[in-house]
Amino acid sequence: MAQINVQNTKITVLDIDNKDYICLTDMAGAKENDVRAADVIKNWLRNRYTLEFLGTWETIHNPGFKVVEFDHFRKEAGLPTFVLSCSEWIEKTNAIGIVVKKGRYGGTYAHKDIAFEFGSAISVSFKLYLIEEFQRLKEEEQKQIGWSAKRELAKINYRIHTDAIKQNLIPPKLTALQKSFVYADEADMLNVAMFGKTAKEWRDENPLLKGNIRDYASINQLICLSNMENLNAVFINDNLSQSERLEKLNKIAIQQMTVLENVDGRKLLIESKK
Repeated sequence: MAQINVQNTKITVLDIDNKDYICLTDMAGAKENDVRAADVIKNWLRNRYTLEFLGTWETIHNPGFKVVEFDHFRKEAGLPTFVLSCSEWIEKTNAIGIVVKKGRYGGTYAHKDIAFEFGSAISVSFKLYLIEEFQRLKEEEQKQIGWSAKRELAKINYRIHTDAIKQNLIPPKLTALQKSFVYADEADMLNVAMFGKTAKEWRDENPLLKGNIRDYASINQLICLSNMENLNAVFINDNLSQSERLEKLNKIAIQQMTVLENVDGRKLLIESKK
């Protein structure tokens, strides 16, 4: 739930099924007092143009909209005896653009498209200010989402950094045996250069874990692996043997992971000072 202030009138905005619905009852209170707000909505709803608008909106957005029932209301719209409540409109046509809520935040709500149209029943200036304030609300929400995302990323960076310390993410130097061994799979050669072991060796060491060694790699390790794959392609074009490529890639992996982990450390230091 959120609220916007339109010409000194507080308007409630609800999230319903991940869509923004604006309180028509609050909006109607800007034209009449709260007691007569329901009458303002009823008078607006019985208008032929309003029904045409609502019917078109529902046809576009609502596969379950009952067109036959809508046609019945449309034929009667504008007659002196025609009266239609929001609850009846929803019940008879299976409409989703308007929602009547009871209890906390009770009132009649409409999808923002419909609420903006209802704003015309209040006044032109009210409608324009409503749109402006709603857009401002959405911009503030986006800023909040961006801030939350940065906060979550900072937490992830912190977790990666602490895990790096625990797991010793800097690749180990290759043994003489590893340097001389010929790996049938180029991907396994990269695994050895990065993790110091083949995919099979990792599975043998972790029989209870699902997936493969790369599924459990940190973001920094995956960045480094991507760089190594590109460099390996260059080394292959240069006709370097697999043992030569393995030794070069291992040195590069150690160097890059050291840099990446140090960068994370500096970021955490800056965040802690803030």
